Amino acid sequence: MDKIKSKLSGLGGLIALFGIISIVLHFLGYNLKILFWIDMWGSGTGWAIRIGLVVVGAALFLVGSMGGSGDEERSSAEEES
Repeated sequence: MDKIKSKLSGLGGLIALFGIISIVLHFLGYNLKILFWIDMWGSGTGWAIRIGLVVVGAALFLVGSMGGSGDEERSSAEEES
């Protein structure tokens, strides 16, 4: 389970990073090649996608990094008994 949480956290961080980089580069007149399609539907939709990337990425990162392993909690409870 920890392996999945670690991968989820890493993926979320990467998605959020892409969103932040896309926002910064947009102000400089550039864009990431992988995200060139963002502004095809207009500026408002492009901003919604950029902000959505940051929010979804941050949420995945937080969910992936929350809490500990259930096995550790179970083993410490067994030791106390």
